[in-house]
Amino acid sequence: MNAPTASSDHRKRLSEKNTSLFDFYGKPRFLKVLPLSLQHLLAMIAGVITPPIIVAGVVGASIDEKLLLIQIAVLASGVCTVFHLYGVWKFGARLPAIFGVGFAYVPTLVAVGAQYGIEGILGAQLIGGMTMIVVGYFIQYIRHLFPPVVAGTVVLVIGLSLYDIAIRYMAGSGNVNAPNFGDPINWAVAMVTLLTVLIAAQFGKGVIKLSAIIVGIVVGYLLSLALGMVSFNNVANASWLAVPKIMPFEMEFHAAAIASMVVICVINSVQTIGDLSATTVGGMNRELKTKELTGGLLGNGLTTTISAFFGALPTSTFSQNVGIVAMTKVISRYVLALAGIFMILAGLSPKFGAIMTTIPYPVLGGATITVFGMITMTGIQLLVKDEMSARNMTIVGLALALSLGIASVPSAIEQFPAMLRDLIGGAPIVVAAIAAFTLNIVLPKKSLSDEAKEREEIAKADEEAAKAECSKLNQKLSTNQGNVH
Repeated sequence: MNAPTASSDHRKRLSEKNTSLFDFYGKPRFLKVLPLSLQHLLAMIAGVITPPIIVAGVVGASIDEKLLLIQIAVLASGVCTVFHLYGVWKFGARLPAIFGVGFAYVPTLVAVGAQYGIEGILGAQLIGGMTMIVVGYFIQYIRHLFPPVVAGTVVLVIGLSLYDIAIRYMAGSGNVNAPNFGDPINWAVAMVTLLTVLIAAQFGKGVIKLSAIIVGIVVGYLLSLALGMVSFNNVANASWLAVPKIMPFEMEFHAAAIASMVVICVINSVQTIGDLSATTVGGMNRELKTKELTGGLLGNGLTTTISAFFGALPTSTFSQNVGIVAMTKVISRYVLALAGIFMILAGLSPKFGAIMTTIPYPVLGGATITVFGMITMTGIQLLVKDEMSARNMTIVGLALALSLGIASVPSAIEQFPAMLRDLIGGAPIVVAAIAAFTLNIVLPKKSLSDEAKEREEIAKADEEAAKAECSKLNQKLSTNQGNVH
């Protein structure tokens, strides 16, 4: 009876001594973790506060309501992240991933909000979150419908669709009509930030190398201060403490709004599959486990459902943070948990969150464009895990063509029904997910015997081609020797 206890104590002591950044259960020193955590925080902060700002404008929210939407979005993102890192029962991914209020839902939220207000959004979100829980429960039975060719396509499109966001940020704002958009000064700050990230990532050592993103942000921020590009007005006006309340907004349930939200929540589940797969493949060098996927989807559905009662918008994985994990290989949950705690503090203290929002857009754009590139490469890494057969290339090619094509020419679907147009018009990931999923089911797969036969035919053709080439060389050699004689 004593041996197992001793062995258990020994394992516990070993776990406590594990200070590796590259182990999920590693417990590195605080000062070592801090810059890496801030790197994740800074990568996600703009993505967290932007959706509530957009939605507030669409629904005509007051200043107080707008600040409340931002505050609760930040708080919910922090709680959601910590929840997924440690998990409760079957809920939670227990992977080095950041969860929070994200961009994926914005087109649908804008469409629903314009017609039914914030009340219609939250009512539809409640049903959408429950739908995600159902998808999470059954994913173990339908996971085979989302092979690497589907998940990889989704991740690839996520990366590609983020490029315009990074470029807009580098040019000075997320809005092309903003004053001084495209000003050379903005580009100068963005390029200095990007160059710093590249130098730190390629030539730095230790923490500098691993914290390349935040090093770039610090340098870009200091340059922005010197150029007078940083405004502290929001910091001065923000309060120190604000505790969230249950049901700050009423909920309304409209069939059209619910239908749109259910569809986007199901599609977001595919994005979650892609992001979590990218996290394990890119950061942990292994495939995603079914238990982790189930926990991630169940947890995301639960947090989306609960968030509706507090006025927080739907939650999802953050692709830019997946890119950081893939780039640095830092997977210690302490690193991400600290980022989540900072988000919780920011949510409880609007002044703390206001400080984070003082980072100029060009700095964020210059720092994150490399991350978006890593997301794209992670999608490609997932794709090549499957054989790039004619069938798979058709799936990927058509999904890319349809999703990015429609996103590039939104007027092409102006004659579609409003609900369908709002669903797919501004979200290439939706089109890519639907196309890849459908094609993977519809296009016939070759049997093992057919694949073996095709490989045999290819090998035979290669052999015949090689023989023909040798015959030509021998004939040419004989002709040359005849000419010499």
